[in-house]
Amino acid sequence: MAQDGQTPPGLYGGGGHMHTPIAADAPPRRGAGTGVRGVLRDNLFKDTKNSILTVLFGAVILFVLIKTFNYVFITARWEVIYNGPLEFYMVGKDFRRTGISYEMLWAGIYTAVLAMGIGTGLGYNEESPPMRLGARLAMIGGPLVGIVFILSMTRTITPTLLTAGAGGVLWVGGQLGRRMPPVVRRRSGWILLALTFLAFGLITNFTPSNIDEFGGLLLTIVVAFAGVSLSFPVGVIMALARRSTFPLIRPLAVGYIELIRGVPLISLLFMGQFAIRFLFPPDANIPGPIFRAIIMITLFSGAYVAEVVRGGLQSVPAGQIEAGKALGLSPFTITRQIVLPQALRNSIPALIGQFISLLKDVSLLVIIGLQELLGIVDVVLARPEFVNQGYVPEAYAFVGTIYWTLCFSMSRAAQRLETRLGVGTR
Repeated sequence: MAQDGQTPPGLYGGGGHMHTPIAADAPPRRGAGTGVRGVLRDNLFKDTKNSILTVLFGAVILFVLIKTFNYVFITARWEVIYNGPLEFYMVGKDFRRTGISYEMLWAGIYTAVLAMGIGTGLGYNEESPPMRLGARLAMIGGPLVGIVFILSMTRTITPTLLTAGAGGVLWVGGQLGRRMPPVVRRRSGWILLALTFLAFGLITNFTPSNIDEFGGLLLTIVVAFAGVSLSFPVGVIMALARRSTFPLIRPLAVGYIELIRGVPLISLLFMGQFAIRFLFPPDANIPGPIFRAIIMITLFSGAYVAEVVRGGLQSVPAGQIEAGKALGLSPFTITRQIVLPQALRNSIPALIGQFISLLKDVSLLVIIGLQELLGIVDVVLARPEFVNQGYVPEAYAFVGTIYWTLCFSMSRAAQRLETRLGVGTR
Protein backbone atom coordinates (compact mmCIF):
# COMPACT_ATOMS: atom_id res chain seq x y z
CA MET A 1 0.00 0.00 0.00
CA ALA A 2 1.35 3.35 -0.94
CA GLN A 3 2.25 5.75 1.79
CA ASP A 4 0.87 9.27 2.00
CA GLY A 5 2.42 11.50 -0.63
CA GLN A 6 3.38 8.46 -2.77
CA THR A 7 1.73 6.69 -5.64
CA PRO A 8 1.88 3.12 -6.73
CA PRO A 9 4.81 2.35 -8.95
CA GLY A 10 4.12 2.53 -12.58
CA LEU A 11 1.12 4.85 -12.31
CA TYR A 12 3.13 7.77 -13.67
CA GLY A 13 5.87 5.75 -15.21
CA GLY A 14 7.78 4.71 -12.08
CA GLY A 15 9.04 6.25 -8.92
CA GLY A 16 7.10 6.08 -5.71
CA HIS A 17 6.57 9.75 -5.19
CA MET A 18 3.74 11.83 -6.63
CA HIS A 19 4.85 14.04 -9.46
CA THR A 20 2.72 16.70 -11.09
CA PRO A 21 2.54 15.84 -14.75
CA ILE A 22 3.66 18.56 -17.06
CA ALA A 23 1.02 19.21 -19.64
CA ALA A 24 2.26 19.67 -23.12
CA ASP A 25 1.28 22.76 -25.01
CA ALA A 26 -2.20 22.30 -26.32
CA PRO A 27 -2.34 22.18 -30.10
CA PRO A 28 -3.97 25.17 -31.70
CA ARG A 29 -7.72 24.97 -32.08
CA ARG A 30 -8.71 23.60 -35.42
CA GLY A 31 -9.90 26.37 -37.64
CA ALA A 32 -8.13 29.10 -35.69
CA GLY A 33 -5.72 31.07 -37.77
CA THR A 34 -3.60 34.12 -37.83
CA GLY A 35 -3.32 36.84 -40.39
CA VAL A 36 -6.07 38.23 -42.55
CA ARG A 37 -7.32 34.86 -43.77
CA GLY A 38 -7.49 33.45 -40.28
CA VAL A 39 -9.36 36.47 -38.89
CA LEU A 40 -11.85 36.39 -41.75
CA ARG A 41 -12.40 32.65 -41.35
CA ASP A 42 -12.86 32.80 -37.60
CA ASN A 43 -15.13 35.86 -37.54
CA LEU A 44 -17.04 35.87 -40.82
CA PHE A 45 -17.00 32.35 -42.23
CA LYS A 46 -16.92 30.24 -39.09
CA ASP A 47 -19.82 28.03 -40.12
CA THR A 48 -22.54 27.83 -42.74
CA LYS A 49 -24.91 30.25 -41.01
CA ASN A 50 -22.25 32.92 -40.51
CA SER A 51 -21.05 32.49 -44.08
CA ILE A 52 -24.57 33.04 -45.46
CA LEU A 53 -25.10 36.12 -43.30
CA THR A 54 -21.70 37.50 -44.28
CA VAL A 55 -22.47 37.10 -47.97
CA LEU A 56 -25.94 38.67 -47.65
CA PHE A 57 -24.84 41.66 -45.57
CA GLY A 58 -21.72 42.07 -47.65
CA ALA A 59 -23.86 42.27 -50.80
CA VAL A 60 -26.12 44.90 -49.19
CA ILE A 61 -23.14 46.98 -48.02
CA LEU A 62 -21.47 46.72 -51.42
CA PHE A 63 -24.70 47.79 -53.13
CA VAL A 64 -25.03 50.83 -50.83
CA LEU A 65 -21.38 51.80 -51.35
CA ILE A 66 -21.66 51.54 -55.13
CA LYS A 67 -24.84 53.63 -55.16
CA THR A 68 -23.29 56.21 -52.85
CA PHE A 69 -20.13 56.45 -54.93
CA ASN A 70 -22.14 56.73 -58.13
CA TYR A 71 -24.30 59.50 -56.64
CA VAL A 72 -21.51 61.52 -55.04
CA PHE A 73 -18.95 61.36 -57.83
CA ILE A 74 -20.98 60.80 -61.01
CA THR A 75 -24.65 61.79 -60.99
CA ALA A 76 -24.86 64.49 -58.30
CA ARG A 77 -24.68 68.10 -59.44
CA TRP A 78 -22.81 69.86 -56.65
CA GLU A 79 -22.87 73.26 -58.32
CA VAL A 80 -25.79 74.03 -56.02
CA ILE A 81 -23.13 74.07 -53.27
CA TYR A 82 -19.90 75.42 -54.69
CA ASN A 83 -21.22 77.69 -57.43
CA GLY A 84 -21.65 80.72 -55.17
CA PRO A 85 -24.16 79.71 -52.44
CA LEU A 86 -21.59 77.97 -50.20
CA GLU A 87 -21.25 81.26 -48.32
CA PHE A 88 -25.01 81.17 -47.65
CA TYR A 89 -24.74 77.69 -46.12
CA MET A 90 -21.93 78.82 -43.83
CA VAL A 91 -23.02 82.28 -42.59
CA GLY A 92 -26.39 83.07 -44.19
CA LYS A 93 -27.44 85.52 -46.86
CA ASP A 94 -27.59 88.60 -44.58
CA PHE A 95 -24.20 88.26 -42.89
CA ARG A 96 -22.68 91.06 -44.95
CA ARG A 97 -25.14 93.50 -43.36
CA THR A 98 -23.43 93.11 -40.01
CA GLY A 99 -20.20 94.65 -41.25
CA ILE A 100 -18.25 91.84 -39.56
CA SER A 101 -15.11 90.95 -41.49
CA TYR A 102 -14.19 87.34 -42.07
CA GLU A 103 -10.92 87.98 -40.27
CA MET A 104 -12.89 88.94 -37.15
CA LEU A 105 -15.13 85.90 -37.57
CA TRP A 106 -12.18 83.50 -37.82
CA ALA A 107 -10.52 85.18 -34.84
CA GLY A 108 -13.64 84.38 -32.82
CA ILE A 109 -13.67 80.81 -34.10
CA TYR A 110 -10.02 80.34 -33.19
CA THR A 111 -10.67 81.73 -29.69
CA ALA A 112 -13.56 79.30 -29.19
CA VAL A 113 -11.43 76.40 -30.45
CA LEU A 114 -8.63 77.43 -28.08
CA ALA A 115 -11.07 77.32 -25.16
CA MET A 116 -12.21 73.84 -26.26
CA GLY A 117 -8.61 72.66 -26.46
CA ILE A 118 -7.78 73.99 -22.99
CA GLY A 119 -10.88 72.32 -21.58
CA THR A 120 -9.86 69.04 -23.19
CA GLY A 121 -6.35 69.34 -21.80
CA LEU A 122 -7.65 70.07 -18.30
CA GLY A 123 -9.63 66.83 -18.41
CA TYR A 124 -6.56 64.79 -19.34
CA ASN A 125 -5.77 62.03 -16.87
CA GLU A 126 -2.47 60.16 -17.04
CA GLU A 127 -4.05 57.17 -15.31
CA SER A 128 -6.70 56.76 -17.99
CA PRO A 129 -6.08 53.94 -20.46
CA PRO A 130 -4.35 55.04 -23.65
CA MET A 131 -6.52 55.24 -26.71
CA ARG A 132 -5.87 52.50 -29.21
CA LEU A 133 -5.23 53.30 -32.84
CA GLY A 134 -8.54 51.81 -33.90
CA ALA A 135 -10.39 53.93 -31.35
CA ARG A 136 -8.59 57.06 -32.54
CA LEU A 137 -9.51 56.34 -36.14
CA ALA A 138 -13.12 55.68 -35.13
CA MET A 139 -13.23 58.99 -33.25
CA ILE A 140 -11.71 61.24 -35.89
CA GLY A 141 -12.36 59.25 -39.06
CA GLY A 142 -16.05 60.13 -39.47
CA PRO A 143 -15.73 63.86 -38.75
CA LEU A 144 -12.61 64.02 -40.91
CA VAL A 145 -14.50 62.53 -43.87
CA GLY A 146 -17.32 65.01 -43.34
CA ILE A 147 -14.94 67.96 -43.11
CA VAL A 148 -13.07 66.87 -46.25
CA PHE A 149 -16.38 66.52 -48.09
CA ILE A 150 -17.46 70.03 -47.05
CA LEU A 151 -14.10 71.58 -47.88
CA SER A 152 -14.10 69.88 -51.27
CA MET A 153 -16.97 72.20 -52.23
CA THR A 154 -14.82 75.30 -51.82
CA ARG A 155 -13.19 76.91 -54.84
CA THR A 156 -10.07 78.22 -53.05
CA ILE A 157 -7.57 76.68 -50.66
CA THR A 158 -8.12 79.40 -48.04
CA PRO A 159 -10.93 77.60 -46.12
CA THR A 160 -8.83 74.43 -46.01
CA LEU A 161 -5.84 76.29 -44.59
CA LEU A 162 -7.99 78.08 -42.02
CA THR A 163 -9.60 74.79 -40.96
CA ALA A 164 -6.18 73.18 -40.61
CA GLY A 165 -5.11 76.17 -38.53
CA ALA A 166 -8.10 75.59 -36.25
CA GLY A 167 -6.90 72.03 -35.74
CA GLY A 168 -3.49 73.36 -34.77
CA VAL A 169 -5.04 75.80 -32.30
CA LEU A 170 -7.03 72.93 -30.78
CA TRP A 171 -3.81 70.95 -30.26
CA VAL A 172 -2.03 73.95 -28.73
CA GLY A 173 -4.95 74.50 -26.37
CA GLY A 174 -4.81 70.87 -25.29
CA GLN A 175 -1.11 71.16 -24.50
CA LEU A 176 -1.71 74.35 -22.52
CA GLY A 177 -4.46 72.67 -20.52
CA ARG A 178 -2.26 69.67 -19.69
CA ARG A 179 0.71 71.79 -18.57
CA MET A 180 -1.26 74.45 -16.73
CA PRO A 181 0.27 75.15 -13.28
CA PRO A 182 -1.88 74.18 -10.28
CA VAL A 183 -2.32 77.83 -9.27
CA VAL A 184 -3.73 78.69 -12.68
CA ARG A 185 -5.66 75.41 -12.93
CA ARG A 186 -7.73 76.35 -9.89
CA ARG A 187 -8.96 79.37 -11.83
CA SER A 188 -9.38 77.55 -15.12
CA GLY A 189 -13.15 77.89 -15.01
CA TRP A 190 -12.90 81.68 -15.08
CA ILE A 191 -10.32 81.51 -17.87
CA LEU A 192 -12.59 79.35 -20.03
CA LEU A 193 -15.55 81.63 -19.29
CA ALA A 194 -13.53 84.70 -20.30
CA LEU A 195 -12.40 83.02 -23.53
CA THR A 196 -15.99 82.06 -24.32
CA PHE A 197 -17.24 85.62 -23.90
CA LEU A 198 -14.29 86.90 -25.92
CA ALA A 199 -15.09 84.47 -28.73
CA PHE A 200 -18.74 85.55 -28.75
CA GLY A 201 -17.67 89.19 -28.78
CA LEU A 202 -15.34 88.66 -31.71
CA ILE A 203 -17.91 86.68 -33.70
CA THR A 204 -20.57 89.39 -33.19
CA ASN A 205 -18.09 92.29 -33.48
CA PHE A 206 -18.98 93.11 -29.84
CA THR A 207 -22.51 94.00 -30.96
CA PRO A 208 -24.90 91.25 -29.78
CA SER A 209 -27.70 92.52 -32.01
CA ASN A 210 -25.69 91.36 -35.03
CA ILE A 211 -26.70 87.83 -34.20
CA ASP A 212 -30.11 88.53 -35.76
CA GLU A 213 -28.38 88.74 -39.16
CA PHE A 214 -26.69 85.36 -38.78
CA GLY A 215 -27.80 82.35 -40.76
CA GLY A 216 -26.73 78.96 -42.01
CA LEU A 217 -24.20 76.89 -40.11
CA LEU A 218 -23.02 79.88 -38.06
CA LEU A 219 -26.50 80.43 -36.64
CA THR A 220 -26.97 76.71 -35.95
CA ILE A 221 -23.72 76.47 -33.99
CA VAL A 222 -24.29 79.72 -32.07
CA VAL A 223 -27.82 78.73 -31.00
CA ALA A 224 -26.80 75.15 -30.15
CA PHE A 225 -23.75 76.26 -28.17
CA ALA A 226 -25.76 78.88 -26.28
CA GLY A 227 -28.51 76.34 -25.57
CA VAL A 228 -26.06 73.76 -24.25
CA SER A 229 -24.10 76.28 -22.17
CA LEU A 230 -27.20 77.81 -20.58
CA SER A 231 -29.41 74.75 -20.20
CA PHE A 232 -26.76 72.79 -18.29
CA PRO A 233 -26.64 75.11 -15.22
CA VAL A 234 -30.41 75.54 -15.40
CA GLY A 235 -30.87 71.79 -15.36
CA VAL A 236 -28.44 71.25 -12.48
CA ILE A 237 -30.14 73.93 -10.38
CA MET A 238 -33.59 72.53 -11.12
CA ALA A 239 -32.47 68.98 -10.29
CA LEU A 240 -31.09 70.11 -6.94
CA ALA A 241 -34.20 72.20 -6.32
CA ARG A 242 -36.44 69.20 -7.00
CA ARG A 243 -34.62 67.26 -4.29
CA SER A 244 -34.75 70.17 -1.88
CA THR A 245 -36.59 69.88 1.43
CA PHE A 246 -37.77 73.49 1.38
CA PRO A 247 -41.57 73.58 1.02
CA LEU A 248 -41.64 76.25 -1.73
CA ILE A 249 -38.59 75.51 -3.85
CA ARG A 250 -39.43 71.90 -4.63
CA PRO A 251 -42.99 72.52 -5.94
CA LEU A 252 -41.74 75.34 -8.16
CA ALA A 253 -39.04 73.10 -9.63
CA VAL A 254 -41.50 70.23 -10.16
CA GLY A 255 -43.99 72.58 -11.78
CA TYR A 256 -41.40 74.01 -14.17
CA ILE A 257 -40.03 70.60 -15.18
CA GLU A 258 -43.40 68.95 -15.71
CA LEU A 259 -44.87 71.96 -17.52
CA ILE A 260 -41.99 72.25 -19.99
CA ARG A 261 -41.78 68.51 -20.59
CA GLY A 262 -45.52 68.44 -21.28
CA VAL A 263 -45.40 70.70 -24.35
CA PRO A 264 -43.50 70.33 -27.65
CA LEU A 265 -40.56 72.57 -28.43
CA ILE A 266 -42.21 74.11 -31.47
CA SER A 267 -45.04 75.49 -29.30
CA LEU A 268 -42.47 77.16 -27.04
CA LEU A 269 -40.71 78.64 -30.07
CA PHE A 270 -43.98 80.10 -31.34
CA MET A 271 -44.73 81.47 -27.89
CA GLY A 272 -41.27 83.02 -27.73
CA GLN A 273 -41.75 84.75 -31.08
CA PHE A 274 -45.30 85.98 -30.68
CA ALA A 275 -46.30 85.89 -27.00
CA ILE A 276 -43.21 86.85 -25.01
CA ARG A 277 -43.60 90.52 -25.95
CA PHE A 278 -46.70 90.69 -23.75
CA LEU A 279 -44.45 90.10 -20.71
CA PHE A 280 -42.53 93.34 -21.38
CA PRO A 281 -43.69 96.95 -20.94
CA PRO A 282 -44.85 98.62 -24.16
CA ASP A 283 -41.76 100.83 -24.42
CA ALA A 284 -39.24 98.11 -23.45
CA ASN A 285 -36.61 96.77 -25.84
CA ILE A 286 -37.73 93.24 -26.67
CA PRO A 287 -34.93 90.76 -27.47
CA GLY A 288 -34.49 89.87 -31.11
CA PRO A 289 -36.00 86.72 -32.63
CA ILE A 290 -32.83 84.68 -32.26
CA PHE A 291 -32.37 85.62 -28.60
CA ARG A 292 -36.01 84.71 -27.96
CA ALA A 293 -35.43 81.36 -29.64
CA ILE A 294 -32.34 80.77 -27.47
CA ILE A 295 -34.37 81.52 -24.34
CA MET A 296 -37.06 79.01 -25.27
CA ILE A 297 -34.57 76.32 -26.30
CA THR A 298 -32.71 76.83 -23.01
CA LEU A 299 -35.89 76.47 -20.96
CA PHE A 300 -36.94 73.39 -22.93
CA SER A 301 -33.61 71.61 -22.73
CA GLY A 302 -33.06 72.65 -19.10
CA ALA A 303 -36.11 70.65 -17.99
CA TYR A 304 -34.76 67.47 -19.61
CA VAL A 305 -31.26 68.07 -18.29
CA ALA A 306 -32.78 68.42 -14.82
CA GLU A 307 -34.30 64.94 -15.04
CA VAL A 308 -31.05 63.47 -16.33
CA VAL A 309 -29.07 65.04 -13.48
CA ARG A 310 -31.71 63.95 -10.97
CA GLY A 311 -31.17 60.37 -12.08
CA GLY A 312 -27.44 60.85 -11.53
CA LEU A 313 -28.07 62.26 -8.06
CA GLN A 314 -30.10 59.21 -7.14
CA SER A 315 -27.21 56.96 -8.18
CA VAL A 316 -24.95 58.35 -5.43
CA PRO A 317 -25.08 56.03 -2.37
CA ALA A 318 -26.74 57.57 0.65
CA GLY A 319 -23.90 56.32 2.83
CA GLN A 320 -21.54 58.87 1.32
CA ILE A 321 -23.89 61.68 2.30
CA GLU A 322 -24.09 60.29 5.82
CA ALA A 323 -20.30 60.07 5.95
CA GLY A 324 -20.03 63.71 4.94
CA LYS A 325 -22.45 64.69 7.70
CA ALA A 326 -20.47 62.64 10.19
CA LEU A 327 -17.36 64.62 9.24
CA GLY A 328 -19.18 67.84 9.99
CA LEU A 329 -19.43 69.05 6.41
CA SER A 330 -22.18 71.49 5.51
CA PRO A 331 -24.95 70.40 3.12
CA PHE A 332 -23.57 72.79 0.48
CA THR A 333 -20.08 71.28 0.75
CA ILE A 334 -21.45 67.73 0.61
CA THR A 335 -23.41 68.54 -2.52
CA ARG A 336 -20.58 70.42 -4.25
CA GLN A 337 -17.66 68.12 -3.41
CA ILE A 338 -19.21 64.67 -2.93
CA VAL A 339 -22.63 64.27 -4.53
CA LEU A 340 -22.59 66.51 -7.60
CA PRO A 341 -19.25 65.35 -9.11
CA GLN A 342 -20.34 61.70 -8.99
CA ALA A 343 -23.84 62.49 -10.24
CA LEU A 344 -22.57 64.46 -13.23
CA ARG A 345 -20.01 61.78 -14.03
CA ASN A 346 -22.72 59.11 -14.06
CA SER A 347 -24.99 61.33 -16.17
CA ILE A 348 -22.52 61.95 -19.00
CA PRO A 349 -24.01 59.46 -21.52
CA ALA A 350 -27.56 60.74 -21.08
CA LEU A 351 -26.42 64.38 -21.04
CA ILE A 352 -24.57 64.01 -24.32
CA GLY A 353 -27.61 62.38 -25.86
CA GLN A 354 -29.72 65.34 -24.75
CA PHE A 355 -27.22 67.85 -26.14
CA ILE A 356 -27.07 66.04 -29.48
CA SER A 357 -30.86 66.14 -29.57
CA LEU A 358 -30.71 69.87 -28.83
CA LEU A 359 -28.37 70.41 -31.77
CA LYS A 360 -30.82 68.69 -34.09
CA ASP A 361 -33.77 70.54 -32.57
CA VAL A 362 -32.22 73.80 -33.75
CA SER A 363 -33.46 72.85 -37.21
CA LEU A 364 -36.99 73.66 -35.96
CA LEU A 365 -36.09 77.34 -36.20
CA VAL A 366 -36.95 77.12 -39.89
CA ILE A 367 -40.63 76.81 -38.91
CA ILE A 368 -40.59 80.24 -37.25
CA GLY A 369 -38.85 81.87 -40.20
CA LEU A 370 -35.21 81.83 -39.05
CA GLN A 371 -32.73 80.82 -41.73
CA GLU A 372 -30.49 78.38 -39.93
CA LEU A 373 -28.67 75.60 -41.77
CA LEU A 374 -31.83 73.78 -42.84
CA GLY A 375 -33.77 76.94 -43.63
CA ILE A 376 -31.04 78.31 -45.87
CA VAL A 377 -31.72 75.47 -48.32
CA ASP A 378 -34.97 77.14 -49.40
CA VAL A 379 -33.10 80.42 -49.90
CA VAL A 380 -30.51 78.75 -52.13
CA LEU A 381 -33.05 76.76 -54.15
CA ALA A 382 -35.06 79.96 -54.72
CA ARG A 383 -32.20 81.52 -56.69
CA PRO A 384 -33.02 81.88 -60.39
CA GLU A 385 -30.30 79.47 -61.53
CA PHE A 386 -31.59 76.69 -59.27
CA VAL A 387 -35.38 77.07 -59.42
CA ASN A 388 -37.09 73.87 -60.59
CA GLN A 389 -33.77 72.38 -61.71
CA GLY A 390 -33.86 69.29 -59.49
CA TYR A 391 -31.11 70.31 -57.07
CA VAL A 392 -33.08 69.43 -53.95
CA PRO A 393 -31.33 66.07 -53.20
CA GLU A 394 -27.85 67.59 -53.39
CA ALA A 395 -28.74 70.53 -51.16
CA TYR A 396 -30.28 68.38 -48.43
CA ALA A 397 -27.53 65.77 -48.70
CA PHE A 398 -24.98 68.50 -48.04
CA VAL A 399 -26.91 69.79 -45.02
CA GLY A 400 -27.36 66.25 -43.72
CA THR A 401 -23.62 65.64 -43.98
CA ILE A 402 -22.93 68.74 -41.88
CA TYR A 403 -25.40 67.69 -39.20
CA TRP A 404 -24.00 64.17 -39.13
CA THR A 405 -20.45 65.48 -38.80
CA LEU A 406 -21.40 67.69 -35.84
CA CYS A 407 -23.41 64.99 -34.04
CA PHE A 408 -20.84 62.25 -34.63
CA SER A 409 -18.06 64.51 -33.35
CA MET A 410 -20.00 65.21 -30.16
CA SER A 411 -20.72 61.52 -29.68
CA ARG A 412 -17.10 60.42 -30.08
CA ALA A 413 -15.79 63.22 -27.87
CA ALA A 414 -18.26 62.13 -25.19
CA GLN A 415 -17.14 58.51 -25.45
CA ARG A 416 -13.54 59.59 -24.96
CA LEU A 417 -14.58 61.62 -21.92
CA GLU A 418 -16.40 58.58 -20.51
CA THR A 419 -13.25 56.48 -20.97
CA ARG A 420 -11.09 59.04 -19.18
CA LEU A 421 -13.51 59.32 -16.27
CA GLY A 422 -14.11 55.57 -16.08
CA VAL A 423 -17.88 55.82 -16.44
CA GLY A 424 -19.44 52.40 -15.90
CA THR A 425 -16.16 50.76 -14.86
CA ARG A 426 -15.77 51.75 -11.24
